[in-house]
Amino acid sequence: MWSVFTLNRPLVWTGIAAMASMSLLPTLMLRLAALVMVIIGGMDAWRQIRQESTRRQLTEAALMLSPDGVLISNARNRIEAVNPAFTQITGYSDEEIRGLDPSVLSSGRHDKAFYENYWQSLNATGQWEGEVWNQRKHGDEFPEWLRVRAITDDKGVVTHYVGLFTDITRHKAREQDLQRIGFEDPLTGLPNRRRLHDLLASRLQRLRAGEELDIVLIDIDGFKAVNDAMGVDQGDRLLSRFGQRLAAFVAGGVVGRLGGDEFMVIRTTTYDDHEQWVEGLRGHLSEPFEIGDKPLRLGLTIGSCRAPDDGRDSGVLFQRLESALYAAKRHGRNYSQRFRPSLEVDGDPQLELLNELRQALAHGTQLELFYQAQYYLDDGRLAGMEALLRWYHPTHGMISPGTFIPLAERHGLMASLGDLVIDRACAQLATWRQQGLSCVPVWINISAVQLIQGDLESRLSASLSKHNVPAAMLGLALTESVLLDERAGDISTRLVALRGKGHPIAIDDFGTGYSSMAYLKELPVDKLKLDRAFVRALPDDSADAAITSAVLAMARGLGLDVIAEGVETQAQRDYLHSEGCSMVQGFFYARPERVTDVEKRLKDDLDISLS
Repeated sequence: MWSVFTLNRPLVWTGIAAMASMSLLPTLMLRLAALVMVIIGGMDAWRQIRQESTRRQLTEAALMLSPDGVLISNARNRIEAVNPAFTQITGYSDEEIRGLDPSVLSSGRHDKAFYENYWQSLNATGQWEGEVWNQRKHGDEFPEWLRVRAITDDKGVVTHYVGLFTDITRHKAREQDLQRIGFEDPLTGLPNRRRLHDLLASRLQRLRAGEELDIVLIDIDGFKAVNDAMGVDQGDRLLSRFGQRLAAFVAGGVVGRLGGDEFMVIRTTTYDDHEQWVEGLRGHLSEPFEIGDKPLRLGLTIGSCRAPDDGRDSGVLFQRLESALYAAKRHGRNYSQRFRPSLEVDGDPQLELLNELRQALAHGTQLELFYQAQYYLDDGRLAGMEALLRWYHPTHGMISPGTFIPLAERHGLMASLGDLVIDRACAQLATWRQQGLSCVPVWINISAVQLIQGDLESRLSASLSKHNVPAAMLGLALTESVLLDERAGDISTRLVALRGKGHPIAIDDFGTGYSSMAYLKELPVDKLKLDRAFVRALPDDSADAAITSAVLAMARGLGLDVIAEGVETQAQRDYLHSEGCSMVQGFFYARPERVTDVEKRLKDDLDISLS
């Protein structure tokens, strides 16, 4: 330690030189002066020793308080010291682990090549960082993010290794949850539509000579009536048991649930027995299910195809499966239909519309956003705008969202539609900001599928960054049914994160769901959108008036804004204003408008404000 101090301390060197020369100095005055220099040098050295000791104590205190595990080993890779976080994470105390090789923590998951690369990198660069699976004292494995640095002396010889690691068990669990949410049907545990697309594509790529794929789409006949009669819980249990029976029949194949009462099967085979296999599948699934003390037989409508005979592309095969299923439904219930090319020509109107919606999504020219303005009741200022997706078909004209949105939900297109809305809204906000036309947020509706698939956050972040739009300008509106959908994971945590990035959050169609009061106070929400169903009959309907007053009073208590939807008359507007509603949206103020009409309105408002 003394050499470290003296190297860069002139006063210390001076004191040492003075001490060495004291006996050689000829006069008392010179000796006294040398003694003074010795004292000054000694005081400087003592001050440095105290500062270094304080630094070490602070460093040790920081290590004691650090939530990350710290491990220090010598040049022979024997552990010399650990901090309390190490003990808390691994279960090993300082006394138990001291003197042991860190490999005592090894889980056995990593092979010899992994550790050879580890030591090669550490010896070559003096450091290593990465994910490692280790084992706690009692045997359970855990993932950690490990950073190791080699400590050398003045000659460059390694004297110690310092390792700093973080337990990332929760992070890995979150990753797995997101993967499960994105690729697994939460009710049955089977692959969902998104995952089935990937699995079908993979099986197509791996087909060997002589192999073919039998692909089946199964729809349970009249399941809604069965569900209504038994109740939702019993209906869910029936779907789960149906999936289990289907998986047992197709051992080695792929079984998945596309949603609702639709299931899909993929079988790799070398037999030319497609029709016989489908009928065997039907017979197995038609055996009665015991529901309580009563047997229940299910009718099944089945569409099927065979690859590569009917196509080599997973997207094409999905479309042809749906063509076959729609054709089977036209024959009534409990019918099977294999795909044939004529089905794509003769197709069902709904199937034709579905294919045209896919084309519209692919090209993007027929789909556009309309915007409906929202206003403050007190002074009539613009408060925001809601982005509403519209489909203008070249032949059929404007197609109602009530027609194409359910179609998109049923056939797995909602995520793509949602991505389109996010990107178009951000692009439009960027344009208006550049033109100096608007500084109010645009609200978009978020579907359950966008949350369930787990990539909403990344989609939002990418689009905002692409168009250089702040998150505060893009509001997210979710219906109560979405908030209550368990498939979307922990909604509250995800909304907290989105709100933390700046997005305002609203509950749409408020009052039409269930348990609103129970969960509302737990959610990070800025605004409630009072459903138009409660506004339509105001102020004459006493029940609607009571509900509206109660919602407004509750929102005031929780510090939330309320925007009333569907305001179409002066009487509705006046009543809402008298009850303290802050914002309104509806035909009385503005209809949903194309971008050109909205821009004209914004420019007129800007001219008025400047005049």
